Amino acid sequence: MQDAIAGSWTRESPLSAATLGSLHDLNHRFLDLAALQCDRWARSGRTSPAALVAPLSAAQRAAAAQCPYSLFDLKFQDDAYWQLRIQNSSPWRVADASVIDDDTVCFTRLALFYAWHVASRDGLAAQLLLGMNTNTAAAFRRITVNHLPVLAASEASNLGARWSECTVFWSGLAAAAVRTNRSALRRVQLYGVQLAAAARLPRS
Repeated sequence: MQDAIAGSWTRESPLSAATLGSLHDLNHRFLDLAALQCDRWARSGRTSPAALVAPLSAAQRAAAAQCPYSLFDLKFQDDAYWQLRIQNSSPWRVADASVIDDDTVCFTRLALFYAWHVASRDGLAAQLLLGMNTNTAAAFRRITVNHLPVLAASEASNLGARWSECTVFWSGLAAAAVRTNRSALRRVQLYGVQLAAAARLPRS
């Protein structure tokens, strides 16, 4: 049943091998960044599973990154936030330089470019891969690539782990990667699919 759900998820999304491969690369870069920033994020009080992925080797992080959805988040599920942010974007100035470290800003720039590219395809991909709502994806389609550096400079402070409060997911992902257990990784990936689907359900 779970395999059928995951297979349906992939078949119904307009994914190419390149799109999914790029997502896996971004996930891997995010896990590396989380491990690098573990102490800094902890001091800032940011809720993050960085401490769980920090002990993983590069190969283990690469295995954990092979999910059919993003492991990072930039408030993509918040329609109201992105509608306002995109409408009010203004030219970036040196005086407005982000106090966030360069590595985080660089990753945010790549993630936003990927989000813009996926959203521009006008389908379910942005929702399935990134957790975007329909209105947010439409807002991204209305901007040009020149807006992305402006957004990266200001949005890097919002970068975090997807489902950061779900210790079951992140501890399961890290544990499966450590054991190099493909079946366990598959189960955790399917759990992530369920989390993503649950986020799309109407709130009562």
